[in-house]
Amino acid sequence: MPAYRLQTLLEMRERAEEAAKQVFSEAMQALHKQKKILEEMRSHLTRRQQERKEKVLAHMQSVLSAQALQANAFEQFERFEQRLKDEEAKLELEIGAQEGNVKRAEQWMEQKRSEMAEAAKEKKAIEKHKEQWAKQVRYERQMREELVQEEIGNALHLQRRRGGKT
Repeated sequence: MPAYRLQTLLEMRERAEEAAKQVFSEAMQALHKQKKILEEMRSHLTRRQQERKEKVLAHMQSVLSAQALQANAFEQFERFEQRLKDEEAKLELEIGAQEGNVKRAEQWMEQKRSEMAEAAKEKKAIEKHKEQWAKQVRYERQMREELVQEEIGNALHLQRRRGGKT
């Protein structure tokens, strides 16, 4: 069978498909990493909120049990609570930014999935062409063999006819 003239192109498409699969895999890993970070941030925020509630309750109980209700004690308590709330708000902003990171990672992954599908489609087209080419080559070889067999048969037939006349 003769060499397939588009073999180099087929090999290039195969390499492109493998590269696209690798990049898609990396995109999926990046997405999972971003989602994990987001989940950890949300969990951290929930823990901080719970801790704040517990600290506020403990501080209120200590102030009330001391029965030394001082004006500045409540101000300190309010500042303390406000600082904790500010830290939580900062965490919520960071979570919002991380959600944006997750969204971008999802979009990147979808883009890479599309590129991987396109690379597979291009490779499949060349493989289909190679199959059709191989089928055509086999058909042409079979036709040549049949023609040779027919010529041999005709030559033998003519030789027998001539041999019978002389």
